[in-house]
Amino acid sequence: MTPDEILKEMYERTMEGNAPRVLELTHMGLDAGLTPDSILFDALIPSLEEVGARFERGDYFVPEMLIAGRAMSGALDVLRPLLADTGAETVGTFLMGTVKGDVHDIGKNLVNIMLEGAGFQVIDIGVQCAPEKFIDAIKEHQPDVVGMSAFLTTTMPMFKVNIHEITKAGMRDDVIIMVGGAPVTQEYADVVGADGYAADASTAVRKAKELIAVKRGK
Repeated sequence: MTPDEILKEMYERTMEGNAPRVLELTHMGLDAGLTPDSILFDALIPSLEEVGARFERGDYFVPEMLIAGRAMSGALDVLRPLLADTGAETVGTFLMGTVKGDVHDIGKNLVNIMLEGAGFQVIDIGVQCAPEKFIDAIKEHQPDVVGMSAFLTTTMPMFKVNIHEITKAGMRDDVIIMVGGAPVTQEYADVVGADGYAADASTAVRKAKELIAVKRGK
């Protein structure tokens, strides 16, 4: 196979969620002289962007997004250290956690995969994250964006608690805060003082990029 054929098939196999073949093609591409950047930006990211677009049109649903994301994550495991060696710049650092009292993580994990696929460095601090855990992680990783996920209406008030504590710690101006989860709305995000809200994973990626561009004055 030529390098172009490898990239084309990788795009198609990622979209259909064929993880073993995507991994095989990743190794084939590297052996054929393709750079990690080329594999990521010419095949994997465009494929996941198309998956996101199909989801927004209603042609794809969460299961299709998940299997495509998993297919890509296997390739990313191979490419990540190689990209680090080349000094490839990330879009930004995104710190992600599910709020205290909530153990749901499917949505969070899907957003993480989409963010990584779009070139973000993702720091996942897990589920049941108390305000102190967010604050300690912000100190340690100095992210551009902090994402908070809640799946239950009973845990949504933790957004406001977390934002209040981050403000009290003097870090509010340093980070963009995004919230999301099944019961969350734009109106609720506005009330708790978040900078951004996304209803699904592909929107989260686009919104995060927009907010970072605004903050950096680009």
